[in-house]
Amino acid sequence: MKRVIITGASSGIGMQLAKAYLVAGWQVFACGRDINKLRIALGENSKNLQFLCFDLSTRDEVIAGAANVGEIDLAILNAGTCEYIDEPQAFDSQLFERVIHTNVIGTGYCLEAILPNIKSGGQLAIVSSSVTSLPLTRAEAYGASKSALDYLARSLAIDLAPKNIDISLIRPGFVDTALTQKNNFAMPNIVTAEKAAKFIVAGIAKRKQEIKFPRGFFCALNILSLLPNALWRRIAIKMIRS
Repeated sequence: MKRVIITGASSGIGMQLAKAYLVAGWQVFACGRDINKLRIALGENSKNLQFLCFDLSTRDEVIAGAANVGEIDLAILNAGTCEYIDEPQAFDSQLFERVIHTNVIGTGYCLEAILPNIKSGGQLAIVSSSVTSLPLTRAEAYGASKSALDYLARSLAIDLAPKNIDISLIRPGFVDTALTQKNNFAMPNIVTAEKAAKFIVAGIAKRKQEIKFPRGFFCALNILSLLPNALWRRIAIKMIRS
């Protein structure tokens, strides 16, 4: 039986990934801060399901929470947060710190705890975002944190290759989750968390280096990213002024 550990499994993409791997017959270690939320999301009826509870932002909790997992085939580091900088001249450094600490430092804690358990031939997947394609309004904190994860995943892919561990960088477009439901702007080509999980599971099975979806959304982003930075900046400024 193959074994997978998934962070952020109590809702959204992480929950749907846990369900998908359970259906596929994997042993699933579902991670979250609140065991009651994990139980509500995933139930307790599967013998192949085990809950791990820790706060991603607290190193000692992460290390202790994952201490007895043992050898695993796949780790999906999915947990994260999103907050926006609404007033740049009154830059909220505490918000910035929260987002960076959860999305970047928390991922580092998970890597310290989990990487030694990934066996040769195993895989690591890190969930980033489509936001890293272009600089976007209000995304100073979120975009910076996800850009850091992009670089982290691509660097790990080099250094873990001799260990026979493959890395997948996951870059979703808009996904309908509790986080995106707070957004007050248009989210083109938004997909359900269940559909996002299907894209991710399929990409991991193919050992893709980057998993990007939905295709049409990323095609548009790729075209925009080819524009000179000065031109994109003028377009983006015009968009926020309109």
